[in-house]
Amino acid sequence: MHIPDGFLDAKTIVAASILSAAGVAAALRHVKSSLTPRKVPLMGLTAAFLFVAQMINFPVIGGTSGHLLGGVLAALLLGPAEAVLIMVVVLSAQCFLFADGGLLSLGANILNMGLAAPLGGYALFRLSASRRKSTAGRFAAAALASWFSVVLASVFCAGELAWSGTVAWRLGFPAMAGIHILIGAGEAVMTMFILAAIVKTRPELLPDLQGSGARLLKRPSANVLVLGSLVILGLIVFVLPFASPWPDGLERVASALGFESRAVSRQVVSLPLAEYRVPGIVSLPLATALAAVVGAVLVFAVSFALARALFPAAKNKELGRP
Repeated sequence: MHIPDGFLDAKTIVAASILSAAGVAAALRHVKSSLTPRKVPLMGLTAAFLFVAQMINFPVIGGTSGHLLGGVLAALLLGPAEAVLIMVVVLSAQCFLFADGGLLSLGANILNMGLAAPLGGYALFRLSASRRKSTAGRFAAAALASWFSVVLASVFCAGELAWSGTVAWRLGFPAMAGIHILIGAGEAVMTMFILAAIVKTRPELLPDLQGSGARLLKRPSANVLVLGSLVILGLIVFVLPFASPWPDGLERVASALGFESRAVSRQVVSLPLAEYRVPGIVSLPLATALAAVVGAVLVFAVSFALARALFPAAKNKELGRP
């Protein structure tokens, strides 16, 4: 759903960028007052996981693919404000290093996938979970929220395309929402599996999913960073080679509705990791895997450093220091 340059006009780019900047600033202020020590390494680990997971497209229907967005997953693990910052880091790395999404469209992509998806999805989760006391009921609420986050992001995208005059709302809305309803179902299933694995191994990381009768145990297990790194490496080695090559939802809609030619190519910009490939590597699977490793390490480092920078502010505020 990464919007390339050329799909949006100037007024939409400016408006989306302003809204995104305001939303990110609000998230930063909130994290400064709420960040806890356990969240610092988890922010880096979650960002690295989402970066790799978003490279793994799964087939949907009619030659279309989708991938995990992960906004609700991040919000459940860390909180909605922290999820926003993680998504911003991932989306920025995808844009500036891998030519995924337009430079001018970055504000719109952050608005759709970095703000609307995690915040809207998490709000629905809280509303639904408040009426469900069992663990199973809260898992169902998480699945619904994950599905909704993808559809909501697609509706935002359709609105931006319509406001830009790229495609009429009466055509863009049903096309974008329709295909992302299916992609959102994949998001819900994958989120459920990931959450179930976390609850089984480290239930203390997901207190919001524990039902009223559940015992929240801290089980002795491998270090979270080590275990998480192994999971990410496993995705790169064993799952990434089987990613679907089909176009994603936005690309398919652009092709079907005849506005794909408006996309501005970024091939003129020298990006060594464009299209998620390390140059000079003959083997495409190896070039892609190495790009995934580079991207994962980078977003981990940036997210971890950001969390470390914000944590002293949160600690000082808690202690009443200036």
